[in-house]
Amino acid sequence: MSYEILDSIELKNEMVLERLENDLKTIRTGQANTTMLDGVNVDYYGSPTPVKQIASVSIQEGRTFLIKPYDSSSLKDIEKAINIADLGITPQNDGIQIRLTVPQLTEETRKQMVKKVSKMAEESKVSVRNIRREANDVTKKNKELPEDIQKNILDEIQKVTDKYTKKIDEIASNKEKEVMKV
Repeated sequence: MSYEILDSIELKNEMVLERLENDLKTIRTGQANTTMLDGVNVDYYGSPTPVKQIASVSIQEGRTFLIKPYDSSSLKDIEKAINIADLGITPQNDGIQIRLTVPQLTEETRKQMVKKVSKMAEESKVSVRNIRREANDVTKKNKELPEDIQKNILDEIQKVTDKYTKKIDEIASNKEKEVMKV
C-alpha cells in the first residue's frame, strides 16, 4: 500500500513537471522557437488544427518564423489564428507565406515574462502540494497501517514533495535566466 502511494505521487508530480516545461516553452525569450506556435490552432475546414500540421514552419536568422501553408487557401486562416493566439507578434502575409519577426524584448517585457514564469511555477507548486495533501489523506484514513508506518509514509510523501518543489524552482530559475539574457 505505501509503495503504491509513493509511486502514484511520483507519477503525478512528473506529470506536473512535464506540463510546466511545456507551458514554459511558449514564453518568448527574444529568439524564435517553433514551440511558441504550439498553442496556435487554425480553424481548418471546421476543426481546430495545429498550425504545424497544415504548414511548414521554419526559422530564419534566429528571430524570424517563415510559415508556408501546404494549402494556399488556408493562409488567411493561419494569419487569423496567429492574431487570435495573442503571441505579441504581428504576422506579415505576402500572399504566399507568413513571416513572424520576434521583436527584441525590452526590459519591461522581460520583467513581465519573468512574472509569468513565476506564476506558472507557483501554480505547479500548488499542484504538487495538492497531490501531497491527497496522499496524506489516503494514508491517514487507512486504519490498517500501524501508527509508526503511517508516520514513515507521511515523511516519505513530504520528501517527495520537497524534491519536486525544488525541481520546479530550478526549472523556473533557468527559464528566468534565459528570459533575462540579452
